[in-house]
Amino acid sequence: MILPEWTISELQEKMETGELTARQLTELYLQRISAVDKSGPYINSVIELNPDALEIADGLDSERKAGKVRGHLHGIPILIKDNIDTHDRMQTTAGSLALEGNIAAKDAFIVKQLRKAGAVILGKTNLSEWANFRGEPSVSGWSSRGGLTRNPYALDRSACGSSSGSGAAVAANLCMAVIGTETDGSIICPSHANGIVGIKPTLGLVSRSGIIPIAHSQDTAGPMARTVADAAILLGVLTGVDEKDSATKSSRKRGLSNYAKFIDLDGLKGARIGVARNMAGTNPRIIKIFEHGIEVVKQLGAVIVDPANVPNFDKFDKTEEEVLHYEFKADLNRYLKSLGRDARVHSMEDVIRFNEENEDRVMPYFGQEHMVTAQEKGSLGEKKYKDALAKNHRLTRREGIDAVMQKYKLDAIIVPSDPPARMVDLVNGDASNNDMDSTSPAAVAGYPHITVPAGYIFGLPVGISFFSTAWQEPALIKFAYAFEQATQYRRQPRFLPTANLNI
Repeated sequence: MILPEWTISELQEKMETGELTARQLTELYLQRISAVDKSGPYINSVIELNPDALEIADGLDSERKAGKVRGHLHGIPILIKDNIDTHDRMQTTAGSLALEGNIAAKDAFIVKQLRKAGAVILGKTNLSEWANFRGEPSVSGWSSRGGLTRNPYALDRSACGSSSGSGAAVAANLCMAVIGTETDGSIICPSHANGIVGIKPTLGLVSRSGIIPIAHSQDTAGPMARTVADAAILLGVLTGVDEKDSATKSSRKRGLSNYAKFIDLDGLKGARIGVARNMAGTNPRIIKIFEHGIEVVKQLGAVIVDPANVPNFDKFDKTEEEVLHYEFKADLNRYLKSLGRDARVHSMEDVIRFNEENEDRVMPYFGQEHMVTAQEKGSLGEKKYKDALAKNHRLTRREGIDAVMQKYKLDAIIVPSDPPARMVDLVNGDASNNDMDSTSPAAVAGYPHITVPAGYIFGLPVGISFFSTAWQEPALIKFAYAFEQATQYRRQPRFLPTANLNI
């Protein structure tokens, strides 16, 4: 089924003139999901549809007829990742059979924000089970409840994790935009691999309450869309101070409800942009695309500082994992303990036991090493945890991103987002084809990061990343939008069986 890749602004115009209604739009996307996701190419990015979506759309159409339009998202179909609570008839499972049948008692804060803004929550997207923090190695895009999500550019390639279904769904035009989540790379990688825009916000800009966690020092939700403008609109809707998430108190003065106002064709003029050569890797095809991207940024009026290497970007791998294991145990136990009596599991220990008892269904391709390691950790009061967290923040902030930003008086840093999507390998799990790391410094620091399409290698998307210090979303959106509009690199996927080696 052919469906135009409309923008949010275009759809608002069509609904305002009566050319389309929210119900008609919702029906079109439901038909598209049926034709592309569940048959045809079989992307398998949507784990569950909202049985109330059409009724919600009807209600929003009635409001529009009565003269009430809630904002940019009024009547716009949105998908959300299946680790985000919705108090409706949809489940929230993180892709795990251990949570099959779990109906959340309350909407997550960001879901309340979406509903208040008039979004039609169309359904939930598949993900790497437990947000890709169950086994080592894992298979990105696979969950025991949802199966395998495929990359719409080449069906034998990974959609990347953990927001794999989110990235693939937006790329395949199954909705207008999606909410993903990231601990380290899980918004940026699937956005890059599926040729879309992803924004990983500053920690605390977007509430985490009602989201199945990995680690509170790094977890955040964020928008994924086909354009920078759409991602910026969605980001503004998600923000807000949530009394159930103390980190959002910091956003009271720094967060905004309108990021679309930073859309600026001249956004890169006069900006000082540093090139993180030491994070860019050595792949000649990626470097060629990156060099062209740097030249575009320069032509758009930016001052290029090259190199502007990020110190210590690779010095905290072990302590990052240490912190994630400690926090995974504490945070997941807190979430699971809050579930109703009918839930199968109420602790990480219960999940581990369930997985062992259902090994043939839950662990046919990889195990649960991360969960077992996390379960062995002590409390967050232990010195080992506190020291690791302090080291992570020191190396990624004061002695990392902050240091290079201050040294060269930069507004942002650029780096290739990642290599092209890897092959799906159910036998061996995710292979490492990467001597670069674009995501960890900003993820561990809790700083914002945005990726934008920058080119293709054998038909597989490659993105360019802009990241900066805390609360610099407005600047990053300006830079990314200027780059996007000058290059217009994004191409619609063709659902090829494999990468096109003739390109």
